[in-house]
Amino acid sequence: MSSTYDTIIIGAGMSGLAAGIRLAHFDQRVCILERHYTIGGLNSFYRLGGRDYDVGLHAMTNFARKGTKKGPLAKLIRQLRFSWEDFKLAEQIGSSIRFPGVSLNFNNDIELLESDIANHFPTQIDGFRSLCGSLLDYSDMDGSDPQFMRSAREVIAEHISDPLLIEMLICPLMWYGNAREDDMDFGQFCIMFRACYLEGFGRPFKGVRVILKNLVRRFRGLGGELKLRSGVARIRVDNGHATGVVLDDGTEIEGKRILSSAGNIETLRLCDDITDLEVAKAGKLSFIESISILDRKPIDFGFDRTIVFYNDSETFHWRRPDDSLCDARTGVICSPNNYIYDPEEGELPDGIVRITTLANHDRWCSLPDEKYQAAKVSQYDDAVASAVRFMPDFRQYVIDTDVFTPKTIRRFTWHDNGAVYGAPDKQLDGTTHLPNVFLCGTDQGFVGIVGAIVSGISMANRHCLNTEAAL
Repeated sequence: MSSTYDTIIIGAGMSGLAAGIRLAHFDQRVCILERHYTIGGLNSFYRLGGRDYDVGLHAMTNFARKGTKKGPLAKLIRQLRFSWEDFKLAEQIGSSIRFPGVSLNFNNDIELLESDIANHFPTQIDGFRSLCGSLLDYSDMDGSDPQFMRSAREVIAEHISDPLLIEMLICPLMWYGNAREDDMDFGQFCIMFRACYLEGFGRPFKGVRVILKNLVRRFRGLGGELKLRSGVARIRVDNGHATGVVLDDGTEIEGKRILSSAGNIETLRLCDDITDLEVAKAGKLSFIESISILDRKPIDFGFDRTIVFYNDSETFHWRRPDDSLCDARTGVICSPNNYIYDPEEGELPDGIVRITTLANHDRWCSLPDEKYQAAKVSQYDDAVASAVRFMPDFRQYVIDTDVFTPKTIRRFTWHDNGAVYGAPDKQLDGTTHLPNVFLCGTDQGFVGIVGAIVSGISMANRHCLNTEAAL
């Protein structure tokens, strides 16, 4: 057997694993390299104090019921040759967008959101329906449509005249998939609108580990190689082509092509023909997540929402907090308990509330260890105090806590600035300056668990299954 791989994949997150499966299906020799000791990237998990914690997973967007033929979830199940039972997603009970004085409820059927808009913003319902009709289709998401790069706020304002409704509608979509401060590209808005409002939220009973284990099992079952603790130090470039990679320990691995989920700037930094990078183009938006383990289920003290997106003024705040560690004026409250699980699964062993707020990566990483630990406690308290303005106060029921910060996110993903959604400017076709190095994952353009998996599949199909003649 040749010592050269057909494709080397950098990163064992959702997109890298999905790409590996797709290529292995077509008998490519594939190696996935992961710097971390575990798989998953941003969407990983860890065990602490006898409990399992998910990193990143609030909900899987793009929910679809078993047998659905269209949409990203149906596509990935078909392309990776999984069954619906491999994911076995439970639907959300229902979620809310809460601003001062008004709350909009939504679930996995758009009719509920339409009804709430008609109730709270009766003059805007026709505009909302018109906006829904203007959405770009998934098949247009290669950036060729001139509408893609337009300001989402400008396009929304052509249909909806109430500023508060605009802020409320855009809030969840930015929280769940927008790397750009203050505004978002209309194409990205369309992706997230469909993912959150038209398709909705689901979750496997046992969390993200179910998805990851299924992906790894399938990849290895097809003969793929997965190497953990194998960070890529350099991409070797010769005569304008990548020839392979050099690992952190000096090991050299040859490959015909490279597919990287490390991010655009991060991938270019690895190329040994690059001497200057526009690091200012890296993403800035990072989060802190405060996790509370409770002695009862959230429903027992009156909290029945799956996700709550909150903002404490009529203007949505979506910008890195430059003058503080965190900004708790806006946030996301999630309870994994509040899904409609199969009765055979039982219930989650603990009540859980997770609160996500915006954070400054550089400030967190500059703290010495003793101040870092103290800041985690302080910021946990601030996040909870902010959140309980929009939900029942649960502090008396807390039996355990954990916090992960932008420093944690950087360690799991290696993204500059701990940027959860990567760089604002996406490389939608997945190409780089080298003809055999390609991007997948957040900097290619699709975000979230389903989006990342579809990105891996799409880039593998486009660049790695039709390039033999060119190489």
